[in-house]
Amino acid sequence: MTSDAIELRRALADRIGESGSLTDPAWRAAVAAVPRELFLGTDVYRLDGPEWEPVNRAEAGEEAWLRQAYSDTTWVTQVDGTDAADAKGPLAGRPTSSSTLPSLIVRTLEVAGIQDGDRVLEVGTGSGYSTAILCHRLGDKNVTSVEYDPGLAQSAAAHLRAADCSPTLVAGDGLAGYADGEGAEYDAVVATCSVRHIPRPWLWQVRDGGTITTTLSGWMTASGLIRLTLDDQGVATGRFVGDHVSYMLARPHERPPRPLFHRLPGEVRTSRVDPGLLEDWTGHFVAQLAAPSAESWTSGEQVVLSDVATGSQAWTEAAGTGWTVHQDGPLRLWDQVEEALITWQGEGGPDQTAFGLTVTDETQTVWLGTPEGPSWRLPV
Repeated sequence: MTSDAIELRRALADRIGESGSLTDPAWRAAVAAVPRELFLGTDVYRLDGPEWEPVNRAEAGEEAWLRQAYSDTTWVTQVDGTDAADAKGPLAGRPTSSSTLPSLIVRTLEVAGIQDGDRVLEVGTGSGYSTAILCHRLGDKNVTSVEYDPGLAQSAAAHLRAADCSPTLVAGDGLAGYADGEGAEYDAVVATCSVRHIPRPWLWQVRDGGTITTTLSGWMTASGLIRLTLDDQGVATGRFVGDHVSYMLARPHERPPRPLFHRLPGEVRTSRVDPGLLEDWTGHFVAQLAAPSAESWTSGEQVVLSDVATGSQAWTEAAGTGWTVHQDGPLRLWDQVEEALITWQGEGGPDQTAFGLTVTDETQTVWLGTPEGPSWRLPV
């Protein structure tokens, strides 16, 4: 361990503290102590235009590599299942694993409200860095971490051993949680991946009064960070915290492949809302709640929606001082999104802190204002 690495870690903890993402001294001490360079392996990806370029530690040089490791940056380690160390050259594709920026990790842990002595289930080991942060605070015996990708689980285990951490590590589907032979009753579940809905096993494996902290996302890639508290009736409730936070979707919740998209004229009408509302963080989230099986993207000034399940589509275009919308297929996607946006705007267009989630064994409902207010069911 070099003195340069120690100083860089302390400087990283200071920068995150100054940004406001890190207020708990125990998490600050963990950031200052855990050697992040151990969790990047020998290669990472760097985005270069439309492609991901592999960067090798030896070729970059040790000083540059350490500065990279201790920047508050997410470093992609896998693209479409190909590890950076195995890439033969630049790749086009989507990231499937990364070492998440430290400020996001500690912000998520602070939202979770974890206390000394808590028993925590982490869903999504990834590189193992966040697991090491948990181990530093709670001790190895109180940390269980589950990783879906067997190769990533193996490399994370090696990284953690190098950092002198020995939590319980499991290769498997974290959406099923992890119940050991004596049964599980965690104080907290923390997910470092996003989900489209709350997996029921998480409810079953958290003690009464325990918490579930995760990012709720979907196929439009909108997201919201939330902490839920489980009551003695098995019902979990909570409000979104309003942070602009996103994690990769858990792989079982990723959208299925869809065929090449072609715009169809469909039925045309005037839109009642400005499609630009989807550029707002909360507006985008509301649109996703209204059309949970659809993807969205922009093409020039147009907003495009495509439903993965039915092939339905909608796309907008400017028309004078307003907009028209084209809709085709069994679902009227823009009708659904438009109605939700009008409801949200009618309540004053508040940010995500005005939204909450109630989860039972049967239903999962996002609501606006209060549980009795406007609401949308999640795709369970």
